Amino acid sequence: MKNKKVAVIGGGPGGLTLARLLQLKGVHVKLYERDANPAARVQGSPLDLHESSGWEALRKANLVAAFQKSIHRGADKKIIVNERAEIIFSDHEAQSDEDPDSETIRPEIDRGALRKIFLESLQPETVVWDSQFVSMEKEIEGWILHFKDGSSDYADLVIAADGAHSRIRPYVTAIKAFYSGVTMVEINIDNAAVAIPNIHAMLKGGKIMAFGNEKNILGGQKENGGLGFYLSFKPNENWASNSGLDFSDKTQLLAWFESEYSEWSDIWYELFENASMPVIPRPIYCMPLDQTWETLPNLTLLGDAAHVMPPFAGEGANTAMFDALELSECLTSDQFHNLQEALFFYEVSMRKRAAVAAEQSLENGKRMHAKDALGKMLAVFGIK
Repeated sequence: MKNKKVAVIGGGPGGLTLARLLQLKGVHVKLYERDANPAARVQGSPLDLHESSGWEALRKANLVAAFQKSIHRGADKKIIVNERAEIIFSDHEAQSDEDPDSETIRPEIDRGALRKIFLESLQPETVVWDSQFVSMEKEIEGWILHFKDGSSDYADLVIAADGAHSRIRPYVTAIKAFYSGVTMVEINIDNAAVAIPNIHAMLKGGKIMAFGNEKNILGGQKENGGLGFYLSFKPNENWASNSGLDFSDKTQLLAWFESEYSEWSDIWYELFENASMPVIPRPIYCMPLDQTWETLPNLTLLGDAAHVMPPFAGEGANTAMFDALELSECLTSDQFHNLQEALFFYEVSMRKRAAVAAEQSLENGKRMHAKDALGKMLAVFGIK
């Protein structure tokens, strides 16, 4: 990697982790992010880091202490309810013998807070904001990158971390994701204690999982007193565009919920009555578990750009961060003869790991949307 210019496209958990790890090894990195600035949009739901993936990357990035200062204490506590909002299980009163700072606790952190930790760890001017990738072309042994604002730049190595709808992936492979059969509707609530007092009181600063009639509502605490929820159900792939719904119209959306979730309690109505508009429909996709491609000498993928998967096992961000760790180690190792060999080793391992995680997510998604989803999910958590 000596004297190589590396371009990372995308400032999510995977891209930021990679930039940090490469800089620790002395590699010249630029990260191009389409957001105009760090506060340009609301970040997604909180996440927890898993011991063998996200935590491992965080340790190698020397950011564990900063992470522990930003976690939500108690946000990992959960209640499981039925469609009538009757609490079937709660672990809020359970006492743990583990150190509250232990990595096995898997505490929750807001994506925005995690992003801030990584951004503050990078060298000045590492991130080029407001850089939406448009196209690229081969130049000598690297690439010329073109962005929407008319700017261009050169990189010896390009790493696509630009998410599920990656514009760089087609330069690597024509393989596309398939629809998982599930769509989620994202709802964000500001000042939840006042806006949705009944549901807020149930959560007690933690998270909620509601199952009934082959549908879910999943939600949890966010920073600054907000709550984030996902309604999860099984429409056809084009439901969002064909439904005729205005996703900025609270009245329309409440009427839809009353019809679609007709057997659910009216306690859930306050979600729509007080939601920040618009709500966001998200069809859930997954890459084929057996995907493969021919390794290129100066271009690769990580995270959702490589292996988008359903979120039903909480592996997406964790897998992306571990991709970054493994890729950084391959790129800076002396065991490979050249860059292409290092990328090949990484890609084979990455696809294998991602296939296991994606299969687990797909199976979990089936359980969560089964007729007896409540019973199946209680069994998953070992609850009798």
